[in-house]
Amino acid sequence: MLSILGFAMIATFLLLVLTKRLSVVVAFVFVAVAFALIGGFSAEMGQMMMDGIIKVTPTAVMIVFAILYFGLMIDVGLFDPLIAKILGFVKGDPLKLVLATAIITMLVGLDGDGSSTFMITISALLPLYKRLGMNRLILACVVSLAAGVMNIIPWGGPLVRAAASLHVEVYDLFIPLIPVMIVGLLWTLLVAYILGKKERARLGVIQPEAFMALTEQAATAEVQRGTSKLFWFNLILTLVLMTMLVMEVLPIQILFAVAFAIALFVNFPNPQKQQDMILSHANNFVMICTLVFAAGIFTGIFSGTGMMDAMAGTLVSIIPDWLGSHMAVIVALTSLPLGFVFSPDAYYFGILPILAETAANFGIDPVEIGRAALLGHSTAGYPLSPLVPATFILIGLVGVDFGDHQKFLFKWAYGTTICMTIAAVLFGVITL
Repeated sequence: MLSILGFAMIATFLLLVLTKRLSVVVAFVFVAVAFALIGGFSAEMGQMMMDGIIKVTPTAVMIVFAILYFGLMIDVGLFDPLIAKILGFVKGDPLKLVLATAIITMLVGLDGDGSSTFMITISALLPLYKRLGMNRLILACVVSLAAGVMNIIPWGGPLVRAAASLHVEVYDLFIPLIPVMIVGLLWTLLVAYILGKKERARLGVIQPEAFMALTEQAATAEVQRGTSKLFWFNLILTLVLMTMLVMEVLPIQILFAVAFAIALFVNFPNPQKQQDMILSHANNFVMICTLVFAAGIFTGIFSGTGMMDAMAGTLVSIIPDWLGSHMAVIVALTSLPLGFVFSPDAYYFGILPILAETAANFGIDPVEIGRAALLGHSTAGYPLSPLVPATFILIGLVGVDFGDHQKFLFKWAYGTTICMTIAAVLFGVITL
């Protein structure tokens, strides 16, 4: 019964959001309350919702200070020189810009944190997409694909979860996946080329006169801001912040809070201007944090009622014996769609051990199941999932509708999983 209720809850939410019958926030709350009442959990649902909110609160705090920090840096022109450099490479060509988007995201994605990858790349590239009149869904898509593949790195989160839940070495999971990751990144570049070529056909390459008008704006800003002492201070502060994030010196929330306070004080010494700066970006973080807290309510009900555990048992029980020897490929190909249903922690600590135990009965090493899971869940597909807060950071910064983003990205993201699965089989990383 709980399993059926859980599947119905997820299906109802996705239907309401994808058909735009309700906004994401309203759907999260209404669906959670409705199914808690249907399941007979009226007495406990308040506590379940609070538990869910508490779990996402650190993420919401990080979002507030991160958006304020990067918003401040955009306001004071920190990224203008980078924009000018990219414009110099792009030369008014949408195809080159989309390819540059993929490469830049891959490099920034080395920090292993999806949220900061989105914030840095979108902050730098969104102005270019706007100036060239390009489709912002393409920006969200290409950044998602590149960041998703890069999230397989050991310090990215999913791989650590898989290693811990299966009690295997990180080394045994990651090293064999390196050539598979390369295939995923090549696929990302191919997608960027396809989408960029379509945009070039739609918009054309901006002529030299118009292109000069665009680059002149960035060049002027670079002269005005790039030579100032505050520019170099802001650049050094940002580099130190990124370094400390990678080194995990302090919790990410604290690092962003401290860095923002320093940047705000130095760039806007006047208290009134400090307040004005915060208010100018309030709409951005209020909307995203509202989504995050609403998602917390939804997942609090989803996990607290036991629906999640019941669904896990059902998924395992429906696998027929004749498919048992192909468990690794099945896990790989289902890992991305299951991202719509299970959060990273729920999948890697709840579902994956059950799948690995089932596969062991068919003579499949648990490490193969771990590698297979990493080909989709919380990697190639995590910017699609409504259960991953970073998704809302992405769509909030780009300014696109969640349902439109999902529909645009899904086929390309699932294509990533398919390509990496084929490569994993060919390279002997998982068995067919």
